[in-house]
Amino acid sequence: MNWRAALPAVRGRLLFDEPLAPLTWLRVGGSAEALFLPADEDDLATMLQALPPEVPVTVLGVGSNVIVRDGGVDGLVVRLGGRGFGEIHIEPEENRVTAGAAVLDAALARGAASAGVGGLEFYAGIPGTVGGALTMNAGCYGGETGDWLTVAWGVDRGGARRVFTRADFAYGYRHSQAPADIIWTGAVFQGRPGNRAEIEQSMIAITRRRETTQPIREKTGGSTFKNPPGDSAWRLIDEAGWRGKPFGGAMFSPLHANFLINTGEATAADLEDLGERVRSDVQAKSGVMLDWEIKRIGRRA
Repeated sequence: MNWRAALPAVRGRLLFDEPLAPLTWLRVGGSAEALFLPADEDDLATMLQALPPEVPVTVLGVGSNVIVRDGGVDGLVVRLGGRGFGEIHIEPEENRVTAGAAVLDAALARGAASAGVGGLEFYAGIPGTVGGALTMNAGCYGGETGDWLTVAWGVDRGGARRVFTRADFAYGYRHSQAPADIIWTGAVFQGRPGNRAEIEQSMIAITRRRETTQPIREKTGGSTFKNPPGDSAWRLIDEAGWRGKPFGGAMFSPLHANFLINTGEATAADLEDLGERVRSDVQAKSGVMLDWEIKRIGRRA
């Protein structure tokens, strides 16, 4: 029996054989066997409860740090949208911010700043969503998600709603120990008292620094590899001779050597193969094996 024919009626959008490349910053990759954009948390839970347990589920956020492989993604791909998952609620007296998982990190920073809630301005430099930030302890410029999160909630593979405190995540560098099957739907962040003008100036400085040090107007996936302990991935890539060196339609940026970019018509295989080539060369030169930070999902063609 075709599992797609047995899916329940939903209030959101359910699309079959939907191209995923337009939904990612790198603009590469194949199609989703099924792409589900739930209307709200109840819609998501209904789908997951009915979905046969053997069908894989993949979450796709704003697509800023992912390579979708050329063979496409089997099973159900879930993408949360602004309607139902994109709201921000701020309690300025408590310096508390509640955000849906589809809220852009930069929008979270702006919302907190507008209410004079400090501490979250580092999110202005992260090109992702709250859901992705929860998953990978996203951070930059001295701040990390785990520093400010108090509680988060989501839906597990069986469709049950789950709630987690910050301690449950046991965060490390770009890593969480929360169950991998949770699709995050919202979170609460505890900021600190701040001055709106000062917070906004800090955000402007973060944005300018990012604009001058990162290729944000290219087809990129953000930081490609995690920084190894006590070192920087960009320095090791640069030392191995890969800064700005073409590899078909792919390249590590001349501006920031840890940013993988699609310079033209690269395939997902081109990008991933370049990444693996660089990992190999870095290990040969420095003895360090870099770990991927960009997620790679789906099947190779």
